Amino acid sequence: MSQQYIEVDYLEAEQIKPRRRYDPDEIAAKYRYRPWVVLWRALRIIWNFVQFILGLKWDEWRNQVEKNRFKRAAQLRHILTRLGPTFIKVGQALSTRPDLVRKDFLEELIKLQDQLPPFDNKTAFAIIESELDRSVSEVYRQISPDPIAAASLGQVYHAYLYTGEEVAVKVQRPNLLKYLTLDLYLMRKSAGWLSRWLPLNLGHDLTLIVDEFGIKLFEEIDYVNEGRHAELFASNFRDDPSVKVPTIYWRHSNHRVLTLEWINGCKLTDTKSLCTAGLDADQVIQTGVIAGLRQLLEHGFFHADPHPGNLFAMPDGRMAYIDFGMMDQLEEETKETIVSAVIDLINKDYPELAKKFVILGFLTPDTDITPIIPAIERVLGDAVGQSVRDFNFKTITDSFSELMFEYPFRVPAKFALIIRSLVTQEGLALTLNPEFKIVEVSYPYVAKRLLKGESPGMRRRLIEVLFKDGRFQWQRLENMIAIARSDDNFDLLPTAQLGLQYLLSEEGKFLRRQVLLALTEDDRLHTEEVQRLWNLVKDDLKPGRLFNVALNSLGTMSTEQIAAILPLTAMMGDNE
Repeated sequence: MSQQYIEVDYLEAEQIKPRRRYDPDEIAAKYRYRPWVVLWRALRIIWNFVQFILGLKWDEWRNQVEKNRFKRAAQLRHILTRLGPTFIKVGQALSTRPDLVRKDFLEELIKLQDQLPPFDNKTAFAIIESELDRSVSEVYRQISPDPIAAASLGQVYHAYLYTGEEVAVKVQRPNLLKYLTLDLYLMRKSAGWLSRWLPLNLGHDLTLIVDEFGIKLFEEIDYVNEGRHAELFASNFRDDPSVKVPTIYWRHSNHRVLTLEWINGCKLTDTKSLCTAGLDADQVIQTGVIAGLRQLLEHGFFHADPHPGNLFAMPDGRMAYIDFGMMDQLEEETKETIVSAVIDLINKDYPELAKKFVILGFLTPDTDITPIIPAIERVLGDAVGQSVRDFNFKTITDSFSELMFEYPFRVPAKFALIIRSLVTQEGLALTLNPEFKIVEVSYPYVAKRLLKGESPGMRRRLIEVLFKDGRFQWQRLENMIAIARSDDNFDLLPTAQLGLQYLLSEEGKFLRRQVLLALTEDDRLHTEEVQRLWNLVKDDLKPGRLFNVALNSLGTMSTEQIAAILPLTAMMGDNE
Protein backbone atom coordinates (compact mmCIF):
# COMPACT_ATOMS: atom_id res chain seq x y z
CA MET A 1 0.00 0.00 0.00
CA SER A 2 1.35 3.42 -0.97
CA GLN A 3 1.88 5.66 2.04
CA GLN A 4 1.77 8.70 -0.25
CA TYR A 5 -2.01 8.53 -0.33
CA ILE A 6 -3.12 6.51 2.71
CA GLU A 7 -1.50 7.82 5.86
CA VAL A 8 -4.16 7.40 8.53
CA ASP A 9 -5.33 4.09 10.00
CA TYR A 10 -8.64 2.93 8.57
CA LEU A 11 -10.25 2.42 11.97
CA GLU A 12 -9.44 5.99 12.94
CA ALA A 13 -11.13 7.23 9.78
CA GLU A 14 -14.24 5.23 10.66
CA GLN A 15 -14.74 7.52 13.65
CA ILE A 16 -15.32 10.39 11.24
CA LYS A 17 -18.78 9.71 9.91
CA PRO A 18 -19.08 10.40 6.18
CA ARG A 19 -21.06 13.37 5.00
CA ARG A 20 -22.75 13.27 1.61
CA ARG A 21 -23.14 17.01 1.08
CA TYR A 22 -20.40 19.62 0.83
CA ASP A 23 -20.85 22.20 3.60
CA PRO A 24 -17.87 24.59 3.94
CA ASP A 25 -19.17 26.09 7.19
CA GLU A 26 -19.49 22.71 8.88
CA ILE A 27 -16.05 21.66 7.66
CA ALA A 28 -14.56 24.90 9.00
CA ALA A 29 -16.23 24.38 12.40
CA LYS A 30 -14.78 20.89 12.60
CA TYR A 31 -11.16 21.83 11.88
CA ARG A 32 -11.21 25.03 13.89
CA TYR A 33 -10.57 22.91 16.98
CA ARG A 34 -7.94 20.64 15.40
CA PRO A 35 -5.16 23.12 14.55
CA TRP A 36 -2.37 20.54 14.78
CA VAL A 37 -3.96 18.42 12.01
CA VAL A 38 -4.42 21.49 9.80
CA LEU A 39 -0.86 22.70 10.46
CA TRP A 40 0.80 19.37 9.63
CA ARG A 41 -1.07 19.03 6.32
CA ALA A 42 -0.47 22.68 5.48
CA LEU A 43 3.28 22.33 6.06
CA ARG A 44 3.47 19.34 3.75
CA ILE A 45 1.56 21.16 1.00
CA ILE A 46 3.58 24.34 1.44
CA TRP A 47 6.91 22.47 1.37
CA ASN A 48 6.03 20.87 -1.97
CA PHE A 49 4.98 24.13 -3.58
CA VAL A 50 7.88 26.12 -2.11
CA GLN A 51 10.25 23.72 -3.87
CA PHE A 52 8.34 24.33 -7.09
CA ILE A 53 8.41 28.13 -6.76
CA LEU A 54 12.12 28.11 -5.89
CA GLY A 55 12.71 26.09 -9.04
CA LEU A 56 10.90 28.73 -11.10
CA LYS A 57 12.95 31.49 -9.49
CA TRP A 58 16.17 29.56 -10.02
CA ASP A 59 15.32 29.34 -13.73
CA GLU A 60 14.80 33.12 -13.82
CA TRP A 61 18.14 33.82 -12.12
CA ARG A 62 19.94 31.55 -14.58
CA ASN A 63 17.96 32.77 -17.63
CA GLN A 64 16.69 29.23 -18.26
CA VAL A 65 12.94 29.84 -18.07
CA GLU A 66 12.31 28.86 -21.68
CA LYS A 67 14.65 25.88 -21.53
CA ASN A 68 13.02 24.44 -18.39
CA ARG A 69 9.37 25.42 -18.86
CA PHE A 70 8.26 21.88 -19.79
CA LYS A 71 10.38 20.47 -16.97
CA ARG A 72 8.64 22.75 -14.47
CA ALA A 73 5.21 21.84 -15.87
CA ALA A 74 6.06 18.16 -15.35
CA GLN A 75 7.29 18.95 -11.83
CA LEU A 76 3.92 20.53 -11.01
CA ARG A 77 2.13 17.41 -12.23
CA HIS A 78 4.30 15.19 -10.01
CA ILE A 79 3.66 17.42 -6.99
CA LEU A 80 -0.11 17.20 -7.44
CA THR A 81 0.12 13.43 -7.78
CA ARG A 82 2.27 13.15 -4.65
CA LEU A 83 -0.17 15.23 -2.57
CA GLY A 84 -2.95 12.76 -3.24
CA PRO A 85 -6.52 12.53 -4.57
CA THR A 86 -7.69 16.09 -3.87
CA PHE A 87 -4.78 17.66 -5.68
CA ILE A 88 -4.96 15.17 -8.53
CA LYS A 89 -8.56 16.28 -9.01
CA VAL A 90 -7.49 19.92 -8.82
CA GLY A 91 -4.97 19.26 -11.58
CA GLN A 92 -7.60 17.56 -13.71
CA ALA A 93 -9.99 20.46 -13.19
CA LEU A 94 -7.30 23.03 -14.05
CA SER A 95 -6.47 21.11 -17.22
CA THR A 96 -9.81 22.36 -18.61
CA ARG A 97 -9.36 25.99 -17.49
CA PRO A 98 -7.43 27.88 -20.19
CA ASP A 99 -8.49 31.11 -18.48
CA LEU A 100 -6.51 30.13 -15.37
CA VAL A 101 -3.52 28.15 -16.62
CA ARG A 102 -0.76 28.79 -19.16
CA LYS A 103 -0.76 26.67 -22.32
CA ASP A 104 2.47 24.75 -21.49
CA PHE A 105 1.16 23.86 -18.02
CA LEU A 106 -2.20 22.87 -19.51
CA GLU A 107 -0.56 20.33 -21.77
CA GLU A 108 1.19 18.70 -18.82
CA LEU A 109 -1.82 18.72 -16.50
CA ILE A 110 -3.89 16.97 -19.15
CA LYS A 111 -1.59 13.97 -18.65
CA LEU A 112 -2.84 13.46 -15.10
CA GLN A 113 -4.45 10.03 -14.93
CA ASP A 114 -6.17 8.19 -12.10
CA GLN A 115 -3.65 5.34 -12.19
CA LEU A 116 -2.41 4.99 -8.62
CA PRO A 117 -1.14 2.13 -6.45
CA PRO A 118 -4.01 0.09 -5.00
CA PHE A 119 -4.63 -0.10 -1.28
CA ASP A 120 -4.54 -3.48 0.47
CA ASN A 121 -7.32 -6.02 0.05
CA LYS A 122 -7.87 -6.46 3.79
CA THR A 123 -8.86 -2.81 4.09
CA ALA A 124 -10.98 -2.96 0.93
CA PHE A 125 -12.90 -6.01 2.14
CA ALA A 126 -13.39 -4.38 5.54
CA ILE A 127 -15.02 -1.41 3.80
CA ILE A 128 -17.30 -3.76 1.81
CA GLU A 129 -18.41 -5.55 4.97
CA SER A 130 -18.92 -2.30 6.88
CA GLU A 131 -20.99 -0.72 4.08
CA LEU A 132 -23.11 -3.77 3.23
CA ASP A 133 -23.30 -5.19 6.78
CA ARG A 134 -22.43 -8.67 5.51
CA SER A 135 -19.26 -10.63 4.99
CA VAL A 136 -17.68 -10.55 1.54
CA SER A 137 -18.36 -14.28 1.11
CA GLU A 138 -22.05 -13.69 1.83
CA VAL A 139 -22.32 -10.92 -0.75
CA TYR A 140 -20.28 -12.38 -3.60
CA ARG A 141 -20.02 -15.99 -4.69
CA GLN A 142 -16.57 -15.21 -6.07
CA ILE A 143 -14.38 -12.08 -6.05
CA SER A 144 -10.94 -11.47 -7.56
CA PRO A 145 -8.13 -11.74 -4.96
CA ASP A 146 -6.69 -8.41 -6.12
CA PRO A 147 -8.17 -5.29 -7.74
CA ILE A 148 -8.15 -5.20 -11.51
CA ALA A 149 -7.88 -1.38 -11.61
CA ALA A 150 -7.00 1.43 -9.20
CA ALA A 151 -7.74 5.14 -9.44
CA SER A 152 -7.43 8.22 -7.27
CA LEU A 153 -10.76 7.68 -5.49
CA GLY A 154 -11.13 3.91 -5.43
CA GLN A 155 -10.39 0.53 -6.96
CA VAL A 156 -12.33 -2.17 -8.79
CA TYR A 157 -12.73 -5.93 -8.27
CA HIS A 158 -14.17 -8.55 -10.62
CA ALA A 159 -16.85 -10.69 -8.96
CA TYR A 160 -19.90 -12.95 -9.37
CA LEU A 161 -23.15 -12.77 -7.43
CA TYR A 162 -24.87 -15.88 -6.06
CA THR A 163 -27.61 -15.31 -8.63
CA GLY A 164 -25.00 -15.77 -11.37
CA GLU A 165 -24.48 -12.19 -12.57
CA GLU A 166 -20.94 -11.11 -13.47
CA VAL A 167 -20.23 -7.78 -11.76
CA ALA A 168 -17.66 -5.08 -11.10
CA VAL A 169 -17.26 -3.97 -7.48
CA LYS A 170 -16.04 -0.43 -6.86
CA VAL A 171 -14.58 0.18 -3.40
CA GLN A 172 -13.69 3.66 -2.24
CA ARG A 173 -10.27 4.44 -0.77
CA PRO A 174 -10.20 4.60 3.04
CA ASN A 175 -9.91 7.99 4.73
CA LEU A 176 -10.89 9.67 1.48
CA LEU A 177 -13.48 11.96 3.01
CA LYS A 178 -11.05 12.93 5.77
CA TYR A 179 -8.40 14.03 3.30
CA LEU A 180 -10.85 15.78 0.98
CA THR A 181 -12.46 17.83 3.75
CA LEU A 182 -9.08 18.83 5.19
CA ASP A 183 -7.67 19.83 1.81
CA LEU A 184 -10.82 21.73 0.83
CA TYR A 185 -10.72 23.57 4.17
CA LEU A 186 -7.12 24.63 3.54
CA MET A 187 -7.87 25.63 -0.06
CA ARG A 188 -10.81 27.75 0.98
CA LYS A 189 -8.87 29.45 3.75
CA SER A 190 -6.08 30.23 1.29
CA ALA A 191 -8.36 31.38 -1.53
CA GLY A 192 -9.02 34.89 -0.21
CA TRP A 193 -5.36 35.53 0.49
CA LEU A 194 -4.07 34.08 -2.77
CA SER A 195 -6.53 35.87 -5.07
CA ARG A 196 -4.85 39.23 -4.45
CA TRP A 197 -1.43 37.86 -5.44
CA LEU A 198 -2.16 35.51 -8.33
CA PRO A 199 -2.31 37.12 -11.82
CA LEU A 200 -5.48 35.20 -12.67
CA ASN A 201 -8.38 36.50 -14.72
CA LEU A 202 -11.05 34.85 -12.60
CA GLY A 203 -14.07 37.02 -13.20
CA HIS A 204 -15.40 36.02 -9.77
CA ASP A 205 -14.40 35.13 -6.23
CA LEU A 206 -11.71 32.43 -6.00
CA THR A 207 -13.58 31.00 -2.99
CA LEU A 208 -16.54 30.23 -5.26
CA ILE A 209 -14.28 28.14 -7.47
CA VAL A 210 -13.19 26.11 -4.44
CA ASP A 211 -16.83 25.63 -3.44
CA GLU A 212 -17.83 24.55 -6.97
CA PHE A 213 -14.99 22.04 -6.91
CA GLY A 214 -16.00 20.79 -3.46
CA ILE A 215 -19.62 20.26 -4.46
CA LYS A 216 -18.69 18.18 -7.52
CA LEU A 217 -16.07 16.23 -5.58
CA PHE A 218 -18.53 15.30 -2.83
CA GLU A 219 -21.00 14.16 -5.48
CA GLU A 220 -18.33 12.02 -7.10
CA ILE A 221 -17.35 10.16 -3.92
CA ASP A 222 -20.92 9.20 -3.07
CA TYR A 223 -21.55 5.93 -4.92
CA VAL A 224 -25.29 6.09 -4.22
CA ASN A 225 -25.29 9.35 -6.16
CA GLU A 226 -23.30 7.71 -8.94
CA GLY A 227 -25.77 4.82 -9.15
CA ARG A 228 -28.67 7.25 -9.54
CA HIS A 229 -26.75 9.08 -12.24
CA ALA A 230 -26.26 5.80 -14.10
CA GLU A 231 -29.98 5.03 -14.00
CA LEU A 232 -30.94 8.51 -15.24
CA PHE A 233 -28.36 8.22 -18.02
CA ALA A 234 -29.76 4.80 -18.97
CA SER A 235 -33.29 6.22 -19.02
CA ASN A 236 -32.22 8.99 -21.41
CA PHE A 237 -30.75 6.44 -23.82
CA ARG A 238 -33.40 3.74 -23.37
CA ASP A 239 -34.43 4.06 -27.05
CA ASP A 240 -30.86 4.18 -28.38
CA PRO A 241 -29.54 0.70 -29.21
CA SER A 242 -25.99 2.06 -29.72
CA VAL A 243 -25.42 2.97 -26.03
CA LYS A 244 -25.00 0.54 -23.13
CA VAL A 245 -25.25 1.47 -19.44
CA PRO A 246 -24.48 -1.20 -16.81
CA THR A 247 -27.21 -2.28 -14.41
CA ILE A 248 -26.77 -1.18 -10.78
CA TYR A 249 -27.26 -3.88 -8.12
CA TRP A 250 -28.61 -1.79 -5.25
CA ARG A 251 -28.80 -4.66 -2.77
CA HIS A 252 -25.01 -4.88 -3.00
CA SER A 253 -24.25 -1.13 -3.06
CA ASN A 254 -23.95 1.74 -0.61
CA HIS A 255 -22.16 5.07 -0.27
CA ARG A 256 -18.65 3.61 -0.56
CA VAL A 257 -19.30 0.35 -2.43
CA LEU A 258 -20.94 0.12 -5.85
CA THR A 259 -21.78 -3.17 -7.53
CA LEU A 260 -22.62 -2.90 -11.20
CA GLU A 261 -22.93 -5.09 -14.25
CA TRP A 262 -19.61 -6.27 -15.69
CA ILE A 263 -18.94 -4.90 -19.17
CA ASN A 264 -17.07 -7.08 -21.65
CA GLY A 265 -15.48 -4.75 -24.14
CA CYS A 266 -12.26 -3.13 -25.17
CA LYS A 267 -10.87 0.32 -24.42
CA LEU A 268 -11.23 2.81 -27.23
CA THR A 269 -7.49 3.37 -27.25
CA ASP A 270 -6.83 -0.34 -27.84
CA THR A 271 -6.95 -0.37 -31.64
CA LYS A 272 -5.63 -3.94 -31.80
CA SER A 273 -8.55 -5.26 -29.73
CA LEU A 274 -11.02 -3.27 -31.84
CA CYS A 275 -9.68 -4.92 -34.98
CA THR A 276 -9.71 -8.37 -33.36
CA ALA A 277 -13.37 -7.83 -32.42
CA GLY A 278 -14.14 -6.89 -36.01
CA LEU A 279 -15.24 -3.35 -35.09
CA ASP A 280 -14.97 -0.43 -37.50
CA ALA A 281 -13.01 2.34 -35.79
CA ASP A 282 -14.82 5.16 -37.61
CA GLN A 283 -18.21 3.72 -36.68
CA VAL A 284 -17.13 3.43 -33.04
CA ILE A 285 -16.01 7.06 -33.11
CA GLN A 286 -19.26 8.24 -34.69
CA THR A 287 -21.33 6.34 -32.12
CA GLY A 288 -19.39 8.00 -29.28
CA VAL A 289 -19.55 11.50 -30.77
CA ILE A 290 -23.30 11.35 -31.45
CA ALA A 291 -23.92 9.98 -27.95
CA GLY A 292 -21.90 12.88 -26.52
CA LEU A 293 -23.82 15.45 -28.56
CA ARG A 294 -27.15 13.95 -27.52
CA GLN A 295 -26.13 14.25 -23.88
CA LEU A 296 -25.27 17.93 -24.28
CA LEU A 297 -27.94 19.16 -26.66
CA GLU A 298 -30.94 16.87 -26.14
CA HIS A 299 -30.91 15.48 -22.61
CA GLY A 300 -28.77 18.18 -21.00
CA PHE A 301 -27.42 15.52 -18.61
CA PHE A 302 -23.88 14.75 -19.68
CA HIS A 303 -20.90 12.60 -18.79
CA ALA A 304 -18.14 15.05 -17.85
CA ASP A 305 -15.24 12.61 -17.71
CA PRO A 306 -15.27 10.38 -20.83
CA HIS A 307 -11.62 9.29 -20.57
CA PRO A 308 -10.42 5.92 -21.98
CA GLY A 309 -11.03 4.09 -18.71
CA ASN A 310 -14.71 5.07 -18.68
CA LEU A 311 -15.69 4.13 -22.24
CA PHE A 312 -15.67 0.67 -23.81
CA ALA A 313 -16.52 -0.59 -27.28
CA MET A 314 -18.57 -3.78 -27.02
CA PRO A 315 -18.30 -6.66 -29.51
CA ASP A 316 -21.76 -5.82 -30.93
CA GLY A 317 -20.68 -2.23 -31.67
CA ARG A 318 -22.38 -0.54 -28.72
CA MET A 319 -20.64 2.15 -26.71
CA ALA A 320 -20.60 1.35 -22.99
CA TYR A 321 -20.26 4.01 -20.27
CA ILE A 322 -19.11 2.61 -16.94
CA ASP A 323 -18.41 5.54 -14.59
CA PHE A 324 -20.99 8.16 -13.64
CA GLY A 325 -19.29 9.98 -10.78
CA MET A 326 -18.73 13.23 -12.65
CA MET A 327 -21.95 14.34 -14.33
CA ASP A 328 -23.64 17.69 -14.84
CA GLN A 329 -26.92 19.15 -16.05
CA LEU A 330 -27.56 21.88 -18.62
CA GLU A 331 -30.65 24.07 -18.63
CA GLU A 332 -32.86 24.13 -21.74
CA GLU A 333 -31.89 27.71 -22.59
CA THR A 334 -28.20 26.84 -22.38
CA LYS A 335 -28.64 23.91 -24.78
CA GLU A 336 -30.47 26.14 -27.26
CA THR A 337 -27.85 28.87 -27.00
CA ILE A 338 -25.03 26.39 -27.65
CA VAL A 339 -26.78 25.18 -30.81
CA SER A 340 -27.26 28.69 -32.18
CA ALA A 341 -23.66 29.61 -31.18
CA VAL A 342 -22.35 26.72 -33.29
CA ILE A 343 -24.44 27.97 -36.22
CA ASP A 344 -23.03 31.49 -35.66
CA LEU A 345 -19.58 29.93 -35.88
CA ILE A 346 -20.48 28.15 -39.13
CA ASN A 347 -21.80 31.45 -40.53
CA LYS A 348 -18.78 33.35 -39.16
CA ASP A 349 -21.15 35.80 -37.46
CA TYR A 350 -18.70 36.89 -34.77
CA PRO A 351 -20.76 39.81 -33.33
CA GLU A 352 -23.61 37.37 -32.61
CA LEU A 353 -21.14 34.83 -31.27
CA ALA A 354 -19.76 37.44 -28.87
CA LYS A 355 -23.31 38.01 -27.58
CA LYS A 356 -23.66 34.26 -27.01
CA PHE A 357 -20.49 34.35 -24.89
CA VAL A 358 -22.23 36.90 -22.65
CA ILE A 359 -25.43 34.83 -22.45
CA LEU A 360 -23.46 31.67 -21.60
CA GLY A 361 -21.46 33.43 -18.89
CA PHE A 362 -18.02 33.59 -20.55
CA LEU A 363 -18.26 37.40 -20.39
CA THR A 364 -20.11 39.50 -17.81
CA PRO A 365 -23.18 41.46 -19.01
CA ASP A 366 -21.42 44.81 -18.49
CA THR A 367 -18.48 43.84 -20.74
CA ASP A 368 -17.91 46.02 -23.80
CA ILE A 369 -17.71 43.36 -26.51
CA THR A 370 -16.77 45.81 -29.31
CA PRO A 371 -12.98 45.39 -28.95
CA ILE A 372 -13.39 41.66 -28.26
CA ILE A 373 -15.18 40.82 -31.51
CA PRO A 374 -12.05 41.22 -33.74
CA ALA A 375 -10.07 39.04 -31.30
CA ILE A 376 -12.74 36.32 -31.43
CA GLU A 377 -12.73 36.52 -35.21
CA ARG A 378 -8.94 36.24 -35.31
CA VAL A 379 -8.85 33.20 -33.03
CA LEU A 380 -11.90 31.33 -34.32
CA GLY A 381 -11.33 32.35 -37.92
CA ASP A 382 -7.90 30.72 -37.82
CA ALA A 383 -9.29 27.67 -36.04
CA VAL A 384 -12.16 27.09 -38.45
CA GLY A 385 -10.07 27.86 -41.52
CA GLN A 386 -11.52 27.80 -45.00
CA SER A 387 -13.44 24.57 -44.34
CA VAL A 388 -15.11 22.89 -41.40
CA ARG A 389 -12.69 20.02 -42.06
CA ASP A 390 -9.89 22.17 -40.63
CA PHE A 391 -11.71 22.62 -37.31
CA ASN A 392 -10.88 20.82 -34.06
CA PHE A 393 -11.73 21.51 -30.43
CA LYS A 394 -8.12 21.22 -29.26
CA THR A 395 -7.16 24.11 -31.56
CA ILE A 396 -9.97 26.21 -30.13
CA THR A 397 -8.95 25.44 -26.53
CA ASP A 398 -5.30 26.25 -27.18
CA SER A 399 -6.18 29.51 -28.97
CA PHE A 400 -8.49 30.61 -26.19
CA SER A 401 -5.86 29.93 -23.55
CA GLU A 402 -4.01 32.94 -25.00
CA LEU A 403 -7.09 35.06 -25.68
CA MET A 404 -8.40 34.70 -22.13
CA PHE A 405 -5.32 36.33 -20.64
CA GLU A 406 -5.88 39.42 -22.81
CA TYR A 407 -9.62 39.88 -22.34
CA PRO A 408 -12.03 39.44 -19.40
CA PHE A 409 -13.11 35.91 -20.32
CA ARG A 410 -13.79 33.23 -17.73
CA VAL A 411 -14.94 29.65 -18.11
CA PRO A 412 -18.14 28.91 -16.13
CA ALA A 413 -17.91 25.71 -14.10
CA LYS A 414 -20.31 23.80 -16.35
CA PHE A 415 -18.38 24.74 -19.46
CA ALA A 416 -15.11 23.67 -17.93
CA LEU A 417 -16.66 20.21 -17.75
CA ILE A 418 -18.08 20.48 -21.29
CA ILE A 419 -14.68 21.51 -22.66
CA ARG A 420 -13.05 18.62 -20.85
CA SER A 421 -15.63 16.24 -22.29
CA LEU A 422 -15.31 17.51 -25.89
CA VAL A 423 -11.52 17.63 -25.93
CA THR A 424 -11.29 14.15 -24.38
CA GLN A 425 -13.73 12.69 -26.92
CA GLU A 426 -11.83 14.29 -29.78
CA GLY A 427 -8.54 12.94 -28.42
CA LEU A 428 -10.03 9.44 -28.32
CA ALA A 429 -11.30 9.82 -31.87
CA LEU A 430 -7.90 10.94 -33.13
CA THR A 431 -6.24 8.01 -31.36
CA LEU A 432 -8.38 5.62 -33.39
CA ASN A 433 -8.15 7.60 -36.62
CA PRO A 434 -5.72 10.55 -36.92
CA GLU A 435 -7.65 11.75 -39.99
CA PHE A 436 -11.03 11.76 -38.28
CA LYS A 437 -12.72 15.17 -38.00
CA ILE A 438 -15.14 15.26 -35.11
CA VAL A 439 -16.78 18.35 -36.57
CA GLU A 440 -17.88 16.39 -39.67
CA VAL A 441 -20.20 14.48 -37.34
CA SER A 442 -20.98 17.40 -35.01
CA TYR A 443 -22.02 20.04 -37.55
CA PRO A 444 -24.67 17.91 -39.32
CA TYR A 445 -26.10 16.92 -35.95
CA VAL A 446 -26.32 20.53 -34.74
CA ALA A 447 -27.81 21.70 -38.04
CA LYS A 448 -30.45 18.94 -37.85
CA ARG A 449 -31.33 19.88 -34.27
CA LEU A 450 -31.90 23.49 -35.24
CA LEU A 451 -33.79 22.73 -38.48
CA LYS A 452 -36.14 20.31 -36.72
CA GLY A 453 -37.03 22.93 -34.10
CA GLU A 454 -38.58 20.35 -31.77
CA SER A 455 -39.11 22.85 -28.93
CA PRO A 456 -40.41 26.45 -28.86
CA GLY A 457 -36.97 27.60 -27.69
CA MET A 458 -35.21 25.83 -30.55
CA ARG A 459 -37.65 27.36 -33.04
CA ARG A 460 -36.88 30.81 -31.62
CA ARG A 461 -33.16 30.11 -32.10
CA LEU A 462 -33.79 29.12 -35.71
CA ILE A 463 -35.59 32.40 -36.37
CA GLU A 464 -32.72 34.33 -34.72
CA VAL A 465 -30.24 32.59 -37.02
CA LEU A 466 -32.30 33.04 -40.22
CA PHE A 467 -33.10 36.71 -39.64
CA LYS A 468 -30.36 39.28 -39.08
CA ASP A 469 -31.19 42.98 -38.77
CA GLY A 470 -34.68 42.20 -40.01
CA ARG A 471 -33.49 40.58 -43.23
CA PHE A 472 -33.82 36.93 -44.18
CA GLN A 473 -30.46 35.18 -44.54
CA TRP A 474 -30.94 32.91 -47.55
CA GLN A 475 -27.33 31.71 -47.55
CA ARG A 476 -27.57 30.60 -43.93
CA LEU A 477 -30.58 28.41 -44.65
CA GLU A 478 -28.76 26.88 -47.61
CA ASN A 479 -25.68 26.22 -45.47
CA MET A 480 -27.68 24.50 -42.73
CA ILE A 481 -29.58 22.28 -45.15
CA ALA A 482 -26.40 21.36 -47.01
CA ILE A 483 -24.56 20.51 -43.78
CA ALA A 484 -27.49 18.49 -42.40
CA ARG A 485 -27.80 16.55 -45.66
CA SER A 486 -24.13 15.55 -45.45
CA ASP A 487 -25.34 12.97 -42.92
CA ASP A 488 -26.56 10.03 -44.98
CA ASN A 489 -29.12 9.16 -42.30
CA PHE A 490 -30.79 12.57 -42.44
CA ASP A 491 -34.28 12.52 -43.98
CA LEU A 492 -35.33 16.03 -44.89
CA LEU A 493 -39.02 15.23 -45.30
CA PRO A 494 -39.92 14.84 -41.58
CA THR A 495 -38.04 18.07 -40.91
CA ALA A 496 -39.92 19.79 -43.73
CA GLN A 497 -43.17 18.47 -42.28
CA LEU A 498 -42.35 19.90 -38.84
CA GLY A 499 -41.41 23.21 -40.46
CA LEU A 500 -44.63 23.38 -42.45
CA GLN A 501 -46.75 22.56 -39.41
CA TYR A 502 -45.00 25.28 -37.44
CA LEU A 503 -45.37 27.77 -40.29
CA LEU A 504 -49.10 27.14 -40.39
CA SER A 505 -49.59 27.24 -36.61
CA GLU A 506 -50.62 30.22 -34.50
CA GLU A 507 -47.08 30.26 -33.07
CA GLY A 508 -45.69 30.55 -36.61
CA LYS A 509 -47.74 33.62 -37.52
CA PHE A 510 -44.73 35.93 -37.11
CA LEU A 511 -42.54 33.68 -39.23
CA ARG A 512 -45.16 33.52 -42.04
CA ARG A 513 -45.22 37.29 -42.21
CA GLN A 514 -41.41 37.50 -42.16
CA VAL A 515 -41.03 34.89 -44.90
CA LEU A 516 -43.46 36.75 -47.16
CA LEU A 517 -41.56 39.98 -46.52
CA ALA A 518 -38.28 38.20 -47.24
CA LEU A 519 -39.60 36.97 -50.58
CA THR A 520 -40.36 40.53 -51.70
CA GLU A 521 -37.71 42.61 -49.90
CA ASP A 522 -35.67 45.12 -51.91
CA ASP A 523 -38.78 45.51 -54.12
CA ARG A 524 -38.16 42.30 -56.03
CA LEU A 525 -39.25 38.69 -55.94
CA HIS A 526 -36.42 36.50 -54.67
CA THR A 527 -37.05 33.75 -57.21
CA GLU A 528 -33.35 33.05 -57.65
CA GLU A 529 -32.86 32.25 -53.95
CA VAL A 530 -36.00 30.11 -53.85
CA GLN A 531 -34.83 28.23 -56.94
CA ARG A 532 -31.44 27.50 -55.31
CA LEU A 533 -33.17 26.15 -52.24
CA TRP A 534 -35.49 24.00 -54.33
CA ASN A 535 -32.59 22.58 -56.32
CA LEU A 536 -30.89 21.73 -53.04
CA VAL A 537 -33.82 19.80 -51.56
CA LYS A 538 -35.87 18.54 -54.51
CA ASP A 539 -34.16 15.13 -54.59
CA ASP A 540 -35.25 14.54 -51.00
CA LEU A 541 -38.74 15.94 -51.40
CA LYS A 542 -40.25 13.57 -53.93
CA PRO A 543 -43.61 14.88 -55.30
CA GLY A 544 -45.66 11.96 -53.94
CA ARG A 545 -44.30 12.18 -50.39
CA LEU A 546 -44.43 15.99 -50.46
CA PHE A 547 -48.06 15.93 -51.63
CA ASN A 548 -49.08 13.66 -48.73
CA VAL A 549 -47.35 15.93 -46.22
CA ALA A 550 -48.99 19.03 -47.69
CA LEU A 551 -52.42 17.35 -47.80
CA ASN A 552 -52.22 16.33 -44.15
CA SER A 553 -51.18 19.84 -43.16
CA LEU A 554 -53.90 21.54 -45.25
CA GLY A 555 -56.55 19.55 -43.39
CA THR A 556 -55.78 21.50 -40.21
CA MET A 557 -55.49 24.94 -41.84
CA SER A 558 -57.82 27.89 -41.61
CA THR A 559 -58.77 30.05 -44.60
CA GLU A 560 -56.50 32.80 -43.28
CA GLN A 561 -53.55 30.43 -43.07
CA ILE A 562 -54.14 29.16 -46.63
CA ALA A 563 -54.23 32.74 -47.88
CA ALA A 564 -51.00 33.45 -46.05
CA ILE A 565 -49.05 30.83 -47.93
CA LEU A 566 -50.57 31.33 -51.43
CA PRO A 567 -47.85 33.81 -52.52
CA LEU A 568 -45.15 31.30 -51.61
CA THR A 569 -46.98 28.49 -53.44
CA ALA A 570 -47.36 30.64 -56.54
CA MET A 571 -43.68 31.52 -56.52
CA MET A 572 -42.68 27.85 -56.25
CA GLY A 573 -44.93 27.13 -59.23
CA ASP A 574 -43.27 29.88 -61.28
CA ASN A 575 -39.86 28.32 -60.60
CA GLU A 576 -40.83 24.90 -61.98
